[in-house]
Amino acid sequence: MAGSATTTAGSIPSAPSQATDSMDPRRLIAFFAMVLGMFMSILDIQIVSASLAEIQAGLSAGSDEIGWVQTSYLIAEVIMIPLSGTLARVVSTRYLFAFSAAGFTAASALAATASNIDQMIVYRAIQGFIGGGMIPSVFAAAFTIFPPSKRAIVSPIIGLIATLAPTIGPTVGGYLSNAFSWHWLFLVNIIPGIIVTIVTWNFIDFDKPEFSLIKKFDWWGLLSMGVFLGALEYVLEEGNSNDWFNDHLIVIGAIASALGAIVFFYRAFTAEFPIVDLTAFTNRNFAFGSIFSFVMGIGLYGLTYIYPVYLSRIRGYDSLMIGETMFVSGLAMFFTAPIAGKLSTIMDLRAMMVLGFISFASGTYIMTGITADWDFYELFLPQILRGFGLMMCMVPINNIALGTLPPARIRGASGLFNLTRNLGGAVGLAVISTLLSNRQDVHYERIREGLDWGNPMALDQLNNMASNLNSYGLDGTTGAIRRMVNMVTQQAVVMSFSDVFLMLTVLFGLMILGVAMIQKPAPQGGGGGGGGH
Repeated sequence: MAGSATTTAGSIPSAPSQATDSMDPRRLIAFFAMVLGMFMSILDIQIVSASLAEIQAGLSAGSDEIGWVQTSYLIAEVIMIPLSGTLARVVSTRYLFAFSAAGFTAASALAATASNIDQMIVYRAIQGFIGGGMIPSVFAAAFTIFPPSKRAIVSPIIGLIATLAPTIGPTVGGYLSNAFSWHWLFLVNIIPGIIVTIVTWNFIDFDKPEFSLIKKFDWWGLLSMGVFLGALEYVLEEGNSNDWFNDHLIVIGAIASALGAIVFFYRAFTAEFPIVDLTAFTNRNFAFGSIFSFVMGIGLYGLTYIYPVYLSRIRGYDSLMIGETMFVSGLAMFFTAPIAGKLSTIMDLRAMMVLGFISFASGTYIMTGITADWDFYELFLPQILRGFGLMMCMVPINNIALGTLPPARIRGASGLFNLTRNLGGAVGLAVISTLLSNRQDVHYERIREGLDWGNPMALDQLNNMASNLNSYGLDGTTGAIRRMVNMVTQQAVVMSFSDVFLMLTVLFGLMILGVAMIQKPAPQGGGGGGGGH
């Protein structure tokens, strides 16, 4: 995360002042190694999602415990992401990134050796916490070591990795656990992790450590931030499955998060060297960019969750088939990234965002017509619109939020910016899963009311089913009623999916209006925005 140290702030703008077309090869190598590290860290959020059943069976875990394989990773990562700016300033980007890569690799190896669910949860928490240090560093490096003329290349790369990794996570995970075993979900990190560690240790030279700041380190700020964000993530992750505030642990988590937030914000504004520098929010474009990043988190993680749920619950797909269907979005992102990079140099970034939000909203609007028969081909166009829309939004959002900050502020701001996307994902998943279950109940009751004994169509259907089952020598009436209940339940589930897609369509439609709140960005020398306004 190059660039917030006061002792080195004077040296940081020197990179852009080089000949705009030439880049130090050492810095390029370091940057691409950092990108690989970030890809691994973000991929691992979702890589287990399609393979939880295999891990559950392998570790003999209960159904209420297995979700923690993902939750523990998310809680730990969400604490580290904002902290990484301060850590990079104290120990330097080089030390932070190389140690994060090494620790992430070691924790991945430990996760592959886990013999029970408790070990797995601990190893995943370590993996998430240490891996979280790699994500903001890449965003900060992109906006401090590259001249603005290179941002048309750099910004799409980090945007692509940040969106592609969670999208293809279930695909990669499903393939690995199908072809080999669930252990390979973690073993696959080891060789790239070693390479990233060695390269970043030898090639990162963006900044110098400021060890003197350790004396001023705000330990109360760190503790309160951990409680605030960790408890918040727990409440959002576990709330729906535990019936929200009817569960005493959710209530305790919510109170702890609120108290942690009060102490954290007090320390952030009063400590001499706060754990997180919140002053970046005084920059209007950064503040609005963070709001957009939050909404993109809802769209990114929410849809990565809802498509597999539909495909497994309604269509009966296995993890590999789900992965193959979801891969369409990943391909759309991959091919859109260079287009988005090029457009960012010639188009108003706000117009690009409007185009992206329209594309995203169109994809979710098509999905409001979903039925129980929708398959790969019906999902094809919505997935392309989603992938295209994500990239068209991510590149300008990154540039608007971080591209207009002075270099000395970017390191801390990058952590906050990435945190908003993760929190958006957590809030989105909580709202979507709650909406799915609540709307399913509503639709079930409505359909059931229409299927009373006075409804001739319902009676005809029941009688037909019963006579079919009787011809096989089965109890026709009981079987027919059971089958009718299953049909009604399935229809209610599909209608609840339609409601969620309608909500997302409205949300992204509103974002089009929100773009008007952004100040017109400076002309893009190459898709980024210059030093500081």
